[in-house]
Amino acid sequence: MEDIDDNIKSIKIKILFFGYISESFGLRSIDAVLEKGTTINQLIKRFQLSDFLKSGSKISVNDIFCEDLDVIILDSSEVAILPPFSGG
Repeated sequence: MEDIDDNIKSIKIKILFFGYISESFGLRSIDAVLEKGTTINQLIKRFQLSDFLKSGSKISVNDIFCEDLDVIILDSSEVAILPPFSGG
């Protein structure tokens, strides 16, 4: 018997933008459909986020910061693109 998850070819995620990143995109969030098995690195390329990361922005998936960009994004994940933090 085939596992039902093996037949799923795409996943749906929510991408959240914060600070000047949301201003650049003109919105705070989008729902995106990705191919099952998509990595964070592939997401970065698809949505042209490289420049934000080069300037110090961080990515979190389901409230966990991700340094490994080869992590596979799972269905119903929430991916946040956060500008560099400064504190005092």
